[in-house]
Amino acid sequence: MVRRAGLGAALLVLLGSGAGWWVYHKLDGNITEDTSAAAELERYERERPAHGADGAQNILLIGSDSRSGRENAPYGRDKGTQRSDTAILLHLPADRKSATAVSIPRDLMARIPACLKPDGTRTVAQYAQFNWAYEWGGAACTIRTVEKLTDIRVDHHMVVDFGGFKRMVDAVGGVEVCLKQPVDDTEAKLKLPAGRQTLGGEQALGFVRARYSLGNGSDTERMERQQQFLGSLVKKVQSNGVLLNPARLYPLLDAATSSVTTDPGLASLRGLYELVRGVRDIPTDQVKFLTVPRRPYPANPNRDELVEPAAERLFEQLRTDEPVTVTPPRPETDSAADSGSGSASPDGGGAAEDSAGTGTTPAPVPTFTGTTAGPADCR
Repeated sequence: MVRRAGLGAALLVLLGSGAGWWVYHKLDGNITEDTSAAAELERYERERPAHGADGAQNILLIGSDSRSGRENAPYGRDKGTQRSDTAILLHLPADRKSATAVSIPRDLMARIPACLKPDGTRTVAQYAQFNWAYEWGGAACTIRTVEKLTDIRVDHHMVVDFGGFKRMVDAVGGVEVCLKQPVDDTEAKLKLPAGRQTLGGEQALGFVRARYSLGNGSDTERMERQQQFLGSLVKKVQSNGVLLNPARLYPLLDAATSSVTTDPGLASLRGLYELVRGVRDIPTDQVKFLTVPRRPYPANPNRDELVEPAAERLFEQLRTDEPVTVTPPRPETDSAADSGSGSASPDGGGAAEDSAGTGTTPAPVPTFTGTTAGPADCR
């Protein structure tokens, strides 16, 4: 309550001043509206899944790596190519008492529909790795691919530029992570000792983007680092040091709004505020991160495929707005893709016969390997 009252008072003072309207219009004008994606999705409205439970929302978060511009120059030489190695489906339940963020691996094999390319031509529908959808057809193609994969309606989407991500981290004064091993990565410009570290924007960008030079080089470990970092970022943004400090709050809002491209429903400061207002009081231990259950694709072990029926159980819980239970990974569990990271527990299946053989017992609630938002764990 103190946090909300303080933030509300700060906003009232701001709006009551002559600079208030300038600030509002500045932030509102930063946001880019994705009209092309909206038009493409409207074209295929009949084949899209129905809306989910009343009040619940599913938001697709896409990390855009255009590899163009001064801020992205150190991380790639392929200028002008739109790529996305980060895709997270964020489920906000109707009661807004929790949030579930599901990572979709870039290398997951999926059925990508025929999509509109930037040059006006269309691709043919094909079975290919997931991140090609964004490279071929941008946000609309990625959304349609996610909907075909999960049968979950994507209500909103946000494309976040990595350069803006860096500015957001700097705006909150850095984000704390825990490194199990020292890092010395020339390409990512990252040299850090093991242990608890507070990363600035440039370091954070290298931390979440690097793949081959950190850990075992798998995309699994990169997703785990991204989830760890986002959890710590959520914790930091919810702290009074950011929300009650105008010197940090305005740069954060400026960086966030200037780096995001959204659907028309969120493409205004009012739209984003309505979204944030509904989630700002979610306890950090109820912000859950996990990855879709998957395993190596038999035809190419460098790609992934969904593990069934675990994946469908997860998607059904999200569709029907049922709580998703996550448990921390076991210490002895390997984090490689073939470990089944994110899979349902072995007993998370259908109804089972009771010990007397007289009927059935209720099906156990499936659990999934994942983490919750919070401070970096250095254990």
